[in-house]
Amino acid sequence: MKVIVERLRNRLKDSSHSKETGAAVVDFVMVGGLLTVIFMSIIQLMLVLHVRNTLIDAAASGARFGTLADRTPADAEARTETLIRGSISGSFAQDITVAQDNAFGVPTLNVTVRAPLPVLGLFGPSNVLVVTGHAALQN
Repeated sequence: MKVIVERLRNRLKDSSHSKETGAAVVDFVMVGGLLTVIFMSIIQLMLVLHVRNTLIDAAASGARFGTLADRTPADAEARTETLIRGSISGSFAQDITVAQDNAFGVPTLNVTVRAPLPVLGLFGPSNVLVVTGHAALQN
């Protein structure tokens, strides 16, 4: 009787173990895939923020450059385009507008950049990301 019980226990152990065979591989693939998607999403978000911050800095720097005594609004546009082309890509410098405005009674120069929103790498829908740089005009 003891021999029969031992054989049944061994069979139960073997059958439960055989049901779990390969489960670790499936778990690894599922968790690895999920972690890869999360990691790539974080990288893409960092790229979007980098592009946005670079465009803001280029627009603000172009606006400040255009307000110097010996410069014109066309110089502000050229400076902004040069900074964007040098730091990101020329496709982000396609739509740059420069306008004079009054902010709280102070004349300002506004440089607005409309660029694509990088959704997949540096590619995405155009003219979605809009940033503006301001600088006070000298009297």
